[in-house]
Order: sequence, then structure tokens, then C-alpha cells
Amino acid sequence: MKSAVETLNPTRVRLSIEVPFEELKDSLDAAYKKINQQVTVKGFRKGKIPARVIDQRFGRGAVLEEAVNDALPKFYTEAVNEGELNVLGQPEVDITELKDGELLAFTAEVDVRPEIEIPDYSGIEVTVDALEVTDEEVEKAVEQLRERFASTNPVERAAADGDVVTIDLQAKVDGEVLEDGVADGVSYTIGSGELLDGIDEAVTGLEAGGEATFTSQLKGGSAEGKDAEVTVKVTAVAARELPELDDDFAQMASEFDTLEELKTDSRKRLETTKQYDQATQAQERVLEELLKLAEVPIPEKLLADEVQTRKHNLEHHQLGQMGLDLEKYLEIQGKTLEEFENETSEQAIKGIKTQFILDELVNKEKLNVNQEELTEHLMRRAASSGMSPDQFAQAVVEGGQVPMLVGEVARGKALAVVVEAAKVVDTNGEVVDLEDDEDTAEAAEATETAEAATEDKADDKAEEKNEA
Repeated sequence: MKSAVETLNPTRVRLSIEVPFEELKDSLDAAYKKINQQVTVKGFRKGKIPARVIDQRFGRGAVLEEAVNDALPKFYTEAVNEGELNVLGQPEVDITELKDGELLAFTAEVDVRPEIEIPDYSGIEVTVDALEVTDEEVEKAVEQLRERFASTNPVERAAADGDVVTIDLQAKVDGEVLEDGVADGVSYTIGSGELLDGIDEAVTGLEAGGEATFTSQLKGGSAEGKDAEVTVKVTAVAARELPELDDDFAQMASEFDTLEELKTDSRKRLETTKQYDQATQAQERVLEELLKLAEVPIPEKLLADEVQTRKHNLEHHQLGQMGLDLEKYLEIQGKTLEEFENETSEQAIKGIKTQFILDELVNKEKLNVNQEELTEHLMRRAASSGMSPDQFAQAVVEGGQVPMLVGEVARGKALAVVVEAAKVVDTNGEVVDLEDDEDTAEAAEATETAEAATEDKADDKAEEKNEA
């Protein structure tokens, strides 16, 4: 076999491959054997028909076609390996010459990973939010905890903001009561915004036994998006009572003896959360600067496939779970289809650039992924997908997605290397130290940042496998 590589552009090549006919022998034998199992010729046992009879009855062309289809992938792979190409996607194959007994010649055009020069990233400097926890934030956290321990007591008065009412609902569209438009005994906190638009105004001021009618656009069900005439009847009113903010509350709601100790713990928790957010912000901004420094050609077909995949995942997974279609989603977002497609393309370009650059860094820095790192990453991915670790792992293995997960972890470690070399300061001008006692912690956070940028398909593949 002879092969030659022609570079069409930085991301696409054409392979020209010539195969002497004697190298097709195995494929020809396999073709005759396959046809033998599929046809019947009077006077011959099934599977025992001579090659010359098959040529006479069914044509040598059918045999050659079968043999060539069998041989092409093997010779294409040999040519790719011989040319040391890093191909992307499937090739476009064109048979240029087929002389029986002499020669098979074909070309294969395919996208390839572009050669990328990793820029000097040691001078990257980014600014992140300062690590500050205000007294107001602490008070808000304690107040939220207090809300969780609120009690309700029935009252004989008109319902007011913050009260918990028990209600019966009936929705009509075009004068007809919807089959799924009736609900009794619903508990609702006035002002929470958890039900229909307009319900707060309708029930406020009603006592038990009171009734009101209002118009609202339905958010789900068989008549989703339509305006409905909704009748609401209040069957009970209860006032929410918050516990006093004192040491007794601290002892009831936590392991602490005093309110001051509880507030101190709330401040520490907020600081920990902000530290994580600060680290994530640093990684995102360092990645943005790295992408600005590197020149990365984008394969057109890869970009088109990535855009299509993102649109498919949005429409058939995310929006489907929310009961929305793309048209409704764009209406809610206040975007035109053109704006959505432009944004999707920009996100896809960023994802491809991120993957290419970080993969090149993985190779340059010779970064490896150990079993512990892969397991930790799998656990996080399972949690975000809503599946158990065992279910997710099984779906990933059966879907052949393990290399994809390994790649995600490796890219996260590559990003961590860049972050470590960058200068990170906060809005107060103080240098931020992102080092962690656990080496894997920083890489884990960076992995999540890299995932967000590349938006790999492991979750979607696992979900599809689980649904099947």
C-alpha cells in the first residue's frame, strides 16, 4: 500500500491511497464467503458455491463492491497511522480507480487536529472578587435558617402576605374545565411565587371559605402557555411564626449553645463558599486569557457537528424536561433564532478551542490521570446527572465514554497548571493564594471549569443509555 498526505488547510487533509490488488485477497475471500451464506444456487450446498459460479450468477462487480467496502476502513487506518495524523470525525471517501486484478485507488478527506503552539502563559494576571463576608450576609443566612424552623398556627382572619393558605384550584380554558386543571388541598405561602401569576393578589384578603377568580397563563400541563380562568377557594388560613433569635434558637437549630457561636459558624461557611467561588472565578478568567493568547484554527465540519449536538441536547434533553420547545424558550429568553444560533456557535468555538489547547498542554506537561482522580470525577458527574454512581459508571462503560472522562480530568489538571503559573489578585489588590493541601482539590475545581467550557457529552451519553 502507498499513501500520501496533502494538507488542504490547517485543519483538513486529503489522503491518497493506492492498494495493489494482491493486498485485497483477504477481503475478496471474505466477500465470497459472505455472499455464499446469503444466496442459493441449485446443485450446490449452501456455503459451498464456487467463486466462478458466484461471478457468473451475480457478477464480479458485486464481489468487488463487497470486498472494497470491507477493505477501505483497514487501509484508511493504516494510512492515518503511517501519516501520524490526529483525525477528527469520519472521512469523506472517493474511489478514484478500481482495476480488477490490478489496483484499488481512493482518496479520503478528513478533519485533523491543528498543530497548536502553546503560548507563554506565565504572564497571565487576572482579578477576582475579594473574599469578604458582610454582617448583612451573615444575618441573611441566619434568617434563612430561622425560616426553616417557622411554625404555622391556624387563624380566623383574612389571609395576608406571608401566611400559609390551604386552597382548592380549578382552571378553565375556553369555558371548559381542564382534566388536569383541578387540585384540592394545596398548601401555598402567599408571596412565595411558587404557583400561578396573580394568585397572591387573588387570595390576599380572603378568609377561610372565601373564593376568587383570576386569569393566568398556565406554566405546565395539557394547556401549557394558554390563558386560563382560575378559580381559587381558600379553605384554611395559617400564620407563620418565626422563633426568637436567641440562644434557645441556636440550641434548637444547631449544635451550638449560643446565637453568637451560630453566627460565627455561618460566617465561616460563607467564607468557605466564597473561597470556592473565588477559585472557580480565577480558573474561568485565567482560561479566558489563555484562549486570547493562542491561535487555534477551528475545523468547519467539527464546528457544525458541535453546534448541532448542542442544539439537539438543549431541545431534546434540557427543554424537554422542562416541558418547553425551542420557540417558547427563545420567547422567555427574549432572543431571536439568529441570536441563539450565533451564541451557540460562539460557545461551540470556545469549547473546541479550550479542548484543543488543554489537550496540547496535557501532552506537553505529560500529565496522567490515576484511578482515584477518575473515581472522584465520576462521582461528581453522577451527582450532577441525577444518577447513582453505579448507574452512571455502567452507562459510561457501556457507552465507551471512559476515555472521554479521562480526558476531562486531564484537561482539568492542565488548567490547574496554568492557574498555578498565573498571578491572581482580588479587587482590593491583594494576591490570592489558590494553593490547596490536597493536590487533587485544585485539579477537581479546574476540571469543572474546563468541563463547563468544553461541555463534553459524557452526561448526555449516560442519560441516553439510562433512558434506553
